[in-house]
Amino acid sequence: MESNIKEEWGRSPYGKLQDDWPKDENGDFEEPVFLKHCASTDMEDDLLVNMLAAYGIPCIRQYPNNGQLGRVIMGISGNGADLYVPVSKAEEARTLCEGEVRDEENV
Repeated sequence: MESNIKEEWGRSPYGKLQDDWPKDENGDFEEPVFLKHCASTDMEDDLLVNMLAAYGIPCIRQYPNNGQLGRVIMGISGNGADLYVPVSKAEEARTLCEGEVRDEENV
């Protein structure tokens, strides 16, 4: 059944995040590292996750202290969200979260 789903939809039945998450030389998923805690009241977490995705950086969102329930009921988590990225992409993700990247042309 699993192979039928994969063929029919053209991707893994486990989702895009799993497909995009980098793997190490053994084929295991890279370790996620903490990137940032977002308050989630102003949709900061949604904006950051989508920005990172646009740059090819997958991101895991976890809601501490039963925040997932608030996310389902109210649409936002009252406790915010913790964002995690693959260890190999952490520095690039931190740079993107800091804001504008400066280079010699952009000084």
